[in-house]
Amino acid sequence: MLSTRLELLRGRETRWCRRANLWCRRSRVRRFFSTISRLGDGVFWYALMGLLVIVDGMDGVRASAHMAATGVIALTLYKALKRWTRRPRPYAAHLRIRAWVAPLDEFSFPSGHTLHAVSFSIVALAYYPWLAPVVVPFSACVALSRVVLGLHYPSDVLAATAIGSVLASLSLGFLPMASLL
Repeated sequence: MLSTRLELLRGRETRWCRRANLWCRRSRVRRFFSTISRLGDGVFWYALMGLLVIVDGMDGVRASAHMAATGVIALTLYKALKRWTRRPRPYAAHLRIRAWVAPLDEFSFPSGHTLHAVSFSIVALAYYPWLAPVVVPFSACVALSRVVLGLHYPSDVLAATAIGSVLASLSLGFLPMASLL
């Protein structure tokens, strides 16, 4: 019974991936999500950290250092999870799903881009809530791009969202901003 339900869920998730992946047949959609994904490789976050330092001095340094420390932990965590789960990427497991950009590594679970986007966003917003109109839509687009580009299943992105949320929340608990500012 449980295995039947899991198979139904896997089938449904694969169909969602395939439908989303078809969006990239349109060159504008493909360019948009490819660009978002590339910026999500780190470019956007490093630029944001640098900008915070320039705009807000030592407070920006503290926020950026907190984001960077969270990022190091996120990197270590997601690499360990990928080695442990070894889930093939959608394009590697299903012939009808295409990778529209080259992946950074071999395995799918969890989405490192999403994990970093969520954890960076939460930490950045704890320091600078006014960044929400920029970082929230960007992070959502990063997460969506991973499915649309054929690199992740929706469950990879959802799990990464949960892991990134917990990681950022824990980091904010261990390093309360009041003591940093």
